[in-house]
Amino acid sequence: MTKKESFAKNRIKSIGFAYKGALYLIKTEASIKVQLSIAIAVTIAGFYFEITNTEWLFQIVFIGLVMTAEGINTAIEYIADFIHPEYHKTIGHIKDISAGAVFMAAIAAIIGAMVIYFPKLF
Repeated sequence: MTKKESFAKNRIKSIGFAYKGALYLIKTEASIKVQLSIAIAVTIAGFYFEITNTEWLFQIVFIGLVMTAEGINTAIEYIADFIHPEYHKTIGHIKDISAGAVFMAAIAAIIGAMVIYFPKLF
């Protein structure tokens, strides 16, 4: 009988796998690089315009929402390509829907950024 690892050790391993996955995503996906650049830019803007704590919370949530949606979209695309490497109409729909979810998150983030920054700019 093998000894079961402790809960803490398993959580540390899980965090390591998650970190490795996030790093892989950032290194290999052009769209996440663009989104990360935008996240850095709006973070700098947040400091420059001295946004409120509430505005920071919304900005952080929007950044997290878009980055998370993109990560899930990428995972769905990888799975779809693994299952059916050649073009398939249904796989195409699945990938389009997944990309559409990222699009919706991005639109929400853009609207949120407009609510935060337009009053400071105009």
